[in-house]
Amino acid sequence: MAKQENAVPLLDNVHRVIADRGCAVLSLDVFDTILWRRVPRPKDVFALLGARLRAEGLCPPWMGDATFRRMRIGAEQTARRGRVGLGSEVSLADIWRFMPLDTPGAPFGDTPLERFVAAEVALERELTVVDLDIAEVIRAARKQDVEVVLVSDTYFTEDQLSHLLDRPELGPMEDVRVFRSNQHGTAKSTGLWEIVLRDLGRAPEQIVHIGDHPVADDEVPAGLGVRTVHYRRLDDPYRDVLRREREPVDPHGDHAPDLDERHGDFGLTSLRAKAVHSGVPYSTSALDVAWRFGAGVLGPVLTGFAEWAARRAHDTGTRVLWCTMREGELLSQLINDAARARGLDVEARPVWLSRFVTSLAGLDAHDTEAVHAFIRTGYRLTVRQALSVLELQPGDVPGLATELDTVIDNGDVADRVARALTETPHLCNRLAVTVTAARERLIRALREAGALDGPDLTLVDLGWGGTIQRHLARALDIARIDIAPAGLYLATDARAERVYLAGLRAEGYLAQAGHPADVAATVTRSPEIVEQCVNALCGSLIGFTEDAAPILGVAADSPSQNAERRTVQDGVLAFQRLWNRYVTAAANAGEGPWPDLAEPEAARNRLARILVAALESPTADEAAVFGNWVHEDNFGSATVTTLLPRDLKPAIPYLSPGDLHDLDMRDSFWPALISASDTGLGAMARAVAEGAIDREAFDPAGEPHDSRLRYRTADDRWHEPIRRRVRINHNGLSFARFRFEHHDTVDISIAIPGRPAIVRVDWIEAEVIAGGRRHGEVLRWDRPEDFVGLHYADCRYLGGNLMEFDTSYAAVWLPLARRAGTRVVSSAQVTVAFAMLPQSMTGMAPRMPVDRRAERSARAARLTERLREEYRAAGVKGVAAGAGRVARRKLGDGT
Repeated sequence: MAKQENAVPLLDNVHRVIADRGCAVLSLDVFDTILWRRVPRPKDVFALLGARLRAEGLCPPWMGDATFRRMRIGAEQTARRGRVGLGSEVSLADIWRFMPLDTPGAPFGDTPLERFVAAEVALERELTVVDLDIAEVIRAARKQDVEVVLVSDTYFTEDQLSHLLDRPELGPMEDVRVFRSNQHGTAKSTGLWEIVLRDLGRAPEQIVHIGDHPVADDEVPAGLGVRTVHYRRLDDPYRDVLRREREPVDPHGDHAPDLDERHGDFGLTSLRAKAVHSGVPYSTSALDVAWRFGAGVLGPVLTGFAEWAARRAHDTGTRVLWCTMREGELLSQLINDAARARGLDVEARPVWLSRFVTSLAGLDAHDTEAVHAFIRTGYRLTVRQALSVLELQPGDVPGLATELDTVIDNGDVADRVARALTETPHLCNRLAVTVTAARERLIRALREAGALDGPDLTLVDLGWGGTIQRHLARALDIARIDIAPAGLYLATDARAERVYLAGLRAEGYLAQAGHPADVAATVTRSPEIVEQCVNALCGSLIGFTEDAAPILGVAADSPSQNAERRTVQDGVLAFQRLWNRYVTAAANAGEGPWPDLAEPEAARNRLARILVAALESPTADEAAVFGNWVHEDNFGSATVTTLLPRDLKPAIPYLSPGDLHDLDMRDSFWPALISASDTGLGAMARAVAEGAIDREAFDPAGEPHDSRLRYRTADDRWHEPIRRRVRINHNGLSFARFRFEHHDTVDISIAIPGRPAIVRVDWIEAEVIAGGRRHGEVLRWDRPEDFVGLHYADCRYLGGNLMEFDTSYAAVWLPLARRAGTRVVSSAQVTVAFAMLPQSMTGMAPRMPVDRRAERSARAARLTERLREEYRAAGVKGVAAGAGRVARRKLGDGT
C-alpha cells in the first residue's frame, strides 16, 4: 500500500511497473484522478450550475448560487436516504426527482427533468479537466497491452460518463471496462471491489489501482490484495493553507468565495496541490517549507501577474518589457514563458535599476529640501556614509569634519548635512557633478541594454510606490530624452499618487493606488518576504562603471537563506510550468482556451486572497524558516535586519494583535511572523484577521487609555506626548513601544498605564543614539536597584518592580542621557513590558502599602544622584548650594 508523499515519484513507480509488465490490469478512479474539476470541491459545481440555470431563465432570480448549491446537496442526500432496500447508490435523474420540479408554484416552473440533468452534465463536461499525468500512465499501459479499467463511485450513467471521458488527451475509451457504483448498487467501500475482482477474473496482486479516496481507493482494495497508489489531492498542510485563506474544505461546507461563473476557481486549487506534490523530497524541513511557499503561494500569484503583464503589453502594442533587477531575473522568465504559452508577441528582459541609483540620478543638487529627503531615505547612515554615497570625501565638506561618525537619525542632523552640501556654489557644483555623472552612467547602461531604443519604456516590478519609475522619469527629462516610462506592478499603494501626478502610467495587478485597501495595505505593509523570495542571488545595485557595468553591493544573505530562496523560486517556476502545460494541452485539444488569470475579477480576488492570507497568517513552520532571513536596507546603509527582529522576541509574551498592528515598519517588517511564532498570540491574531473578534477586545474595560511618552530637551522643554494604546493580552500582560528623534534629548517621562493602576514593570529597554556615536546603545531597567533611584511624578515606587500610578498623567522619569553617559541623545526606541491592575478612575481606591525600606532607599538614591549632578556642574560650591536649599526648605524659608 503506497502512500503519496508527492505525486511524481509514485507515478514514476507505476510507470516502471507497467514498463516491466509487472501488472496485468491498471485500474483507475475517475473523479479527482483521471478527471478533476476547476472548482475547489466537487459540490461547488452546483453553485455554478445555479448561475448557469439562472442565466438561461430556468432558475428564479431570487435563488442565489449558495442557495441552489444547498438545495442540490440536500436533494442528493434525500435521494440516497430514500432508496431503502435498494442501497444508497443513485443516478443523477434520481437526485433531480427530489428537487421541487412539479409542485405547485415550484421555482423551476414546468421545465422537464431531463433538461436539468442535461444542463448539469454539460457543465460537468466544461469544468472537468483531464489529469495529464494520469493520461500519460494510461498511454503507457496501452503501449504495453496492460488492460485498463475504471472503478468509480458515481451517479452518472454509462452514456453520461462516456461523454465526460471523451477527450483527445485520453484517446479511445470504448474498450475500457467501467465499474460504476450506481450500476451495481454498491460503492467501492461496501462491495464494488469484490464485483470488480470477480468480473475481471484476476488475482488481486495482478491489479494496480490509482485513486484519491483514502478508504475507497486505498484501504479497502489494499485489504483485498490489490496494489494501490493513493493519489491524494489535498494533504494536511495544504488544507491548513486553504483554511487560512478562508477557503471551505468540508465537502458539504459553506459556499466557496471568488468563483467565476464560467471558469470556477480557474483550476487553481487542484494545480496548487499538484505543484506542491511535484517536488522531490528535500534534505531539510526548511527546504520543504520553502518549496511549498513557492509552489502553493507565490507560484500562482506570480503566474497570474506574468500573464497579466504579458497581456497588457500585447494589448498596448508594447513589444518589450523591462523587468527591474534584482526581481527582474525571475519576473522576465515568468513573463516570457507566459507569453510563449499564450502565443503573445511580447518579450521581457531584465534591466539593472534600483531605487538608490534612480534617486541619485534624478536629484536636484541645488534644492536643499531634495538633498535632505535623499539623505533621510537611507536608514541610520552616518555623515561619512552619506558623503560617500554622494562621492564626496570628508575633506570636501569642512563644516562636517567633526560629525563624520554622527548617525543621521533625526531631522536636525539631516538639515545640517543638507545645508552644508548646498550652502556654497562650490559644493553645489561638486554635488551636481556627482549627480550628472551618475545620471549619465545610468543612461549609458540603459542604452547598452536597448531600453532606450524605442519610443516607450515599460517597467515591470513588484511595485508599491512607483519610486523607480518616478525618479527615472525625472532623470530622463533632465537628459532631454523624450520617453515617459510606464509601469506594470503587482501592487501599488497610495504613494503611487506622485507617479500619477507626474503624468505617468502605472498599473497594478492586485491593487492600484491603494485600492482595494485591504490588499494594498497588507501587501505593502509586509513586502520584504515577497521581495526576498523573488530577488536574484546577488547584492543590490549601487551604481554603474564608466562602461555601464552594474556595481553591486555586498549580499548579506547566508548560504541557508540562499538555498531556501532558490527553492522558493523553483517552486514558483514549477507551478507556472504546470499551469502552462494545461494552457498548451487545452489549445491542442481544440476545446477552447484554458482560462487566463489576467482579466477576470474572480481570478485577481482569489490570488489576492492567497497572498494576503500568507502575509497575515504565516504558519509556525513558515515563521521558523523565514524569520531567520535578513533584509538589507539597500540605500547606502550597511544595516541588515532579520524578518523576525531579535529585539522583539523577548516581548512576544506581552504582545496583543493590536500591538502587532501598531508596530512601525522598522520595528518589524512582517508583524504576522511574530504572532506565528507563539501559539496563543497566533490564535488571537487569526481570530482578529478572520473578523471573529475586534482588536479592541484586548483593551481594558471602560474608556480606552494610552501609555504616553514625553521627552525633555536641553532647553528644559517637555515635548508633546507620543501615545500608544494600552492593551491587556491573553497572558494578562501589556506592551508599549515608542520612537522619537530630537537632537538634544535629555530625559523622558512615561505614563505607563495612562490611568490609575498598580503596575508591575518587568523591563524597560531604550535603544538610543547618543553623543554622535555610530552605533546604538541599549539601556535597560529591569532590577529593583534600577527602579529605586528614578523620579516618580504622581506615582510611587512600592518596592521590587511595583509602582502605583494615581492619575492618568502620573509618570516615571528615565534619565536617558545620564544613563548613556553623554550630554544628550538624538533618537531612541523605548519599549516597556508590564502588567497592570487598573484602579478606580475616581482616585478613591485604597492605596497599596509602601515598602518603607524601599522608600528610604529610593530617597537616598535620588539624593545621591542629585549631589552627583551638582558636583559635576559646580563642584563643591554646587553641593554646598544644594545643601543650603534643602536646609531652607526644612526650616520653612521659601527664599
